[in-house]
Amino acid sequence: MSVRKLKPITPGQRFRVVNGFDAITTDKPEKSLLAPKKRTGGRNNRGKMTMRYKGGGHKKRYRIIDFKRDKQGIPAEIASIQYDPNRTAFIALLNYQDGEKRYVIAQNGLKVGQNIVSGNSNVAPEIGNAMPLSEVPLGTIVSCLELRPGQGAVMARSAGSFAQLMAKDGKFATVKLPSGETRLILADCMATIGVVSNSDHQLLVSGKAGRSRWLGRRPRTRPVVMNPVDHPMGGGEGKSSGGHPRSRNGIPAKGYRTRSKTKASNKYIVERRNK
Repeated sequence: MSVRKLKPITPGQRFRVVNGFDAITTDKPEKSLLAPKKRTGGRNNRGKMTMRYKGGGHKKRYRIIDFKRDKQGIPAEIASIQYDPNRTAFIALLNYQDGEKRYVIAQNGLKVGQNIVSGNSNVAPEIGNAMPLSEVPLGTIVSCLELRPGQGAVMARSAGSFAQLMAKDGKFATVKLPSGETRLILADCMATIGVVSNSDHQLLVSGKAGRSRWLGRRPRTRPVVMNPVDHPMGGGEGKSSGGHPRSRNGIPAKGYRTRSKTKASNKYIVERRNK
């Protein structure tokens, strides 16, 4: 994976850093795994704007991703590595030996023609293979983690993210998550070996405001320039500082803990995320 810095032939390209896309092998998605994707523009069922700064953007079709990896014991060959407009990571098209095709999140190092498999036992802990945490060796880097068995991957799915298996004790495994939090997860939960692909995503620079519009993001108004009726940080003569940073509802934005002390999952958190 690599990034390219463009020559400044226009103002929008002066600081632009683009993805090299050298890991991508095709630009044509699998038609049978596409679904329509409807956009709301931030409006509810009555047409009222309930989410600000959304709207516009390029038309997309959703790629149906297999987050559960529940086709166990059947090897699959990687047919291609593809770009997905709906996520930061690249995706891999799998051709199973029984003829079925599925998309999965691609890990760093996956190559076309390589075989991967998911299963409970007799599955080697190699990049791209999926298995329960109980079968993963200690210290292994994993991604696409489940929180509940059979739920499908919900954690460590974005570009370049990964978690690490720290310990196993009974029916629980201790996992260090991308946020820095250390948490207990049921050992029956599936995980995929390896780091999520496209780890250079964080180095990209859009270069111009128009690219945000292409992604469906409208311009955001700073709270400090609003009126007092619109935001707690608004008002004042001239360029006032706005007071303590807080949300539109008055909740402090920095350092204020909003997590419930009686939340059921608190007992599974071994160590809170890094400040």
